[in-house]
Amino acid sequence: MPERHALPAPAIPHYAPYLLKDQRVSIVVPCYNEENNLLPFYERIRTALGHYTKENAQILFVDDGSTDTSWQKIEQLRANDPAVTGVRLSRNFGHQTALTCGLEHANGNRVLIIDADLQDPPELLPEMMRKMDEGFDVVYGRRLSREGETYFKKLSAWVYYRVLGRLSDVEIPLDAGDFRLISQDVVKALRNLPERVRYTRGLVSWLGFSQGAVEYIRHPRHNGETHYTLAKMLRLAGDGITSFSTRPLQLATWVGMAMMGVSTILLGYVFVSWMFLGTVPGWTSLAAIFLLSQAFQWFVLGIIGNYVAVIFRETKGRPHYVVRETVGGVS
Repeated sequence: MPERHALPAPAIPHYAPYLLKDQRVSIVVPCYNEENNLLPFYERIRTALGHYTKENAQILFVDDGSTDTSWQKIEQLRANDPAVTGVRLSRNFGHQTALTCGLEHANGNRVLIIDADLQDPPELLPEMMRKMDEGFDVVYGRRLSREGETYFKKLSAWVYYRVLGRLSDVEIPLDAGDFRLISQDVVKALRNLPERVRYTRGLVSWLGFSQGAVEYIRHPRHNGETHYTLAKMLRLAGDGITSFSTRPLQLATWVGMAMMGVSTILLGYVFVSWMFLGTVPGWTSLAAIFLLSQAFQWFVLGIIGNYVAVIFRETKGRPHYVVRETVGGVS
């Protein structure tokens, strides 16, 4: 058998330390079952923060109802570093809700949104801080490539971002996730948005403000398997489209009008055949037409149903999340 060699570790970018200029920075880290990633993440974000202390830095972990020892790891980190704070939710509410919780408890002038799986490099923080010094209110990470992901994941992500860009009523940056640095003004504006169905990257784009990009290569997960299953990805994609575009409803109208036109033509053909050509048994064609029309009807109903579901979730008026406990003085 040929000798196997371990894959090389991904290159980690290094930037010069950022010189503090009277800013307090919060690092918001949504996490779910990340017990094996929390310590490596903490070490790298602490290195990126450099000389930042508890007076000018906050590392805020939001435990989204983990079933492993993630919360105990957060408590241990807090015991050794006063800059660490944590919020534990009562159950798994979902990534976007955990992110909303983090933004509502962040107390920095600038807030970095980043996941604990180390796919997005914490070492980009100094570069993003300098970019914000140029006058940007939002500095988002734009992925040049996605290492360690399947061809299907890369292709589906590429297609999704471009379809969303064409459908959305606001301009949402291509190939950019939630990894971004946002100013206090943007955080305050996000807190005032009442949506229960949260699609953070779309909400940030909708708010406007001045936005700039920092490009990077997205790394494979540091440890473990992704918690974003295909079903969760599809749900997030659906939330993004229904929250920021009414074009699918317009598409449903166009499909309905097209089907009416096709039906009218077929009705004319049937009438002419009955009058002049004689009737010939054609159950196959009739069945095909029936099945095709039914498929389009279910397609249209599915689009409408998604919007009705969003309305239903919004009108219930429940809180975004329930906090079970906190550590580090988070209110």
